[in-house]
Parts: sequence; structure tokens; C-alpha cells
Amino acid sequence: MENIVRKNLLQIQEEIAPCKPNIIAVTKYFDEKAIICAYEAGLRDFAEARVNDAIPKIEALPEEVRKNSTFHFIGHLQTNKVAKVIKYFDFIHSVDSLHLAQKISQEALKTGKVQKIFLEVNFANEEQKFGFSKDGLEREFKELIKLPNLSIQGLMSMSPLGAEENFLFNLFSEVKRVQEDLEKQYGLQMPDTSMGMSQDYLVAVKCGATKLRIGRKLFT
Repeated sequence: MENIVRKNLLQIQEEIAPCKPNIIAVTKYFDEKAIICAYEAGLRDFAEARVNDAIPKIEALPEEVRKNSTFHFIGHLQTNKVAKVIKYFDFIHSVDSLHLAQKISQEALKTGKVQKIFLEVNFANEEQKFGFSKDGLEREFKELIKLPNLSIQGLMSMSPLGAEENFLFNLFSEVKRVQEDLEKQYGLQMPDTSMGMSQDYLVAVKCGATKLRIGRKLFT
């Protein structure tokens, strides 16, 4: 598998050049052996979506891999699992409500950790997906930035399956525009934008994505 990942990674890097966003390997459908192969191929960022599946995998990794890797939680997060996620993950990409952000802040305070988070947005208004609406984000952002022990890295967006390129371009561009507007309005800087997956990373990069979450395209 290492050769497959190495080949796919090189192809992705060539396609998005000269841009160099952070490529996060989504390993939620693969075991720790796949993480090790991706590590050997040069990747250092790994994403999981299910807490109970992720923790045994992370704990089973060799110490070198675990110590030198960055772990991203990208799945829907229930408040009763926040403490576990904070313990094992460097980034939480799926903060989809003020209530969840408050819970993460409370748990991070207990451990003294400053938790890096992304605010998940749902600008396509998909009923089956979570995330802030545009109005909701703008309304609650002033409360979000007051929460202690949180470091808001930027916005995270997921695109509808099968969406056409023009739709994706408009969606991702709007996410980037809203993030920049919030930075100007509140006088702060959010360093990253998490958007783009296996089916749409090329469009996401054109729109300013700095973190790509790629699974199938890397591992198959």
C-alpha cells in the first residue's frame, strides 16, 4: 500500500502545484497499517471520524508515528465524547454549534490544553449535514471568539455529493469570503481553511483551501 499512497500523493501534489496546502490523510475506513504506510510515504496528518474506532488505532501505532503525527477529528462530535477527542486529537474540524464549542472550551480548560478547532459551515443548506448557516455564524461568532482555551483556525466546509464544478466553486469561494470578512470585522487572523475532499480538492485549492481532507484518492 505504501507504493500506492506514494504514487497517489505525488499525483495530487502535481495536480495542485504550485499551491502547497496541507494534505490530511482520511483514514477512517482503514486500519493502523494504512496509517503507517501513509507515514512512510511522507504524510504526517491523519483524520478520523469515529471516536471509538479512532482511539484503538492511534494507541496501536508505533511510538515514532504517534509522536510525529498530527491527528484531526472530522466527524460529527457528540458532547459526551468531547473529553476523549481533546485527549487524542490536535484539531477538531467539525465544531458545528456554539453549544459544542462551549463544551470543548470547558473540557480544554480542565486539562490546560488550547484546542485548535474549525467552525463547520453548511452554506449549501443540506438538511442531512451539520454546520453553521451563514447568518448563524455571523450572529454567534462574537461569542465563539470569547471562549477560553480555543484557537479558531478557520472555517470547514463539506460539499454536496455530485455537485457540479460551478456550484462547488461558488460554494468554496463564499466560505473563503465569509472567513476573510470575519477576520476584518473582528481584527483577527484565522490561518487555515479546511475544504476539499477526494472528489473536489482541485476546486477547493483554486478557492484558497489550505487543508485538504483526502481519503479514497490517496489509498485506492
